[in-house]
Parts: sequence; C-alpha cells; structure tokens
Amino acid sequence: MPCLYNPRTSHLRCSTVRSILAPLLTLLALAFALPGQAADRYCPDFLAKKDAPEPSHRGEFTFSPYTIHWSNNPEHKHVVLLALDEQLPGGRLCGISLFSNSFGQPSTYVYAGQQFNNLWGQPNVFLKVTGGIIYGYVGQYKNKVPLNYRGFSPGIIPSLGYKFSEHDSVQVKLLGTAGVMFSYGRQF
Repeated sequence: MPCLYNPRTSHLRCSTVRSILAPLLTLLALAFALPGQAADRYCPDFLAKKDAPEPSHRGEFTFSPYTIHWSNNPEHKHVVLLALDEQLPGGRLCGISLFSNSFGQPSTYVYAGQQFNNLWGQPNVFLKVTGGIIYGYVGQYKNKVPLNYRGFSPGIIPSLGYKFSEHDSVQVKLLGTAGVMFSYGRQF
C-alpha cells in the first residue's frame, strides 16, 4: 500500500515504506556492528579507490537534531536525521539516512560520496560531498524537490565538517535551496 496522507492531522502513513525500511536499517546497523573480516564491505567494491590505504574507521553514525530553512513556511516541520556511512579506501563512502523531511514525511537518502580531509591545510577540517537517491516527498509535496518521480528524486549534499576528536565531528550540510542542517558524527 502506498503512503496515505491525512489532511486533518497533517500526518503521512507509510506502512509499506516503514515495514521495508525498519528491517533494512536494523540489518545495516547489525552488519556494521558485527566483528569479523575487515576486508568485507557492504558498499559496492567499485566505490573503493584501488591501492589506497584502508580508512582508520569502519563507519560513521550521524545524528542531526536541527535544520534551518531558508524560507519561513508555516508548513515546515521539525527535521530529524539518522545516518550510517561505511568508510572506504581513498576517502570514499556510501550510506543510508532516514529522516523526517521538511513536511513531516518519513524519508530516505541512499548515497555514495567522497570526503576530503585536511581542507585548507587544517587537519581537523573536512569537506564531504554525497550524491544519491532521495525517497519521501510524496502527495502534495512531490514538487518540493526537483526531478521527483513517484517520490524518488536525485540528491547532492555537500557538507563542511570539523573533527574535535579522533571519533567525533560536527558538520553543516547545505540542502540546496531548502536550508542548512547541523549534525554530529561519531566514527567507529
């Protein structure tokens, strides 16, 4: 069953999407947490840069509690994001994020990207750029993201980050013409 929108409560019910995403995210979390062969990857092999050293961390968990929108729209809701990345040789990565979009709809972003460390010669500053597919802008909000087809649309998200310890960082993500997101990352 597709998502059902209730205009009285402004809630979107996506039982099929939730029934698929919840087990998928649980499996991804378990897979990253399992001890074992360091050479095994969950991202496609072609994403890893050949002959590059292994990354110092297996992955990164990201949490974003706050987003600022460029426009003041009374329909905007609080945005919360949880993401899980796998770090690959050569500063590359892939991952999945679950978030409530600006209109309160459950959404997903599946992506691959590149992280550029030591930005401007500063060892703690980095730039991360990801590109992938977003799902979740449906119903009356389907035109809020470009090139949306039945809830699926392309996405590119650049972020500027600062590592304040070996494992912890803060990031500012540019969300195109929509706004800016603030997040915390924990590498493991």
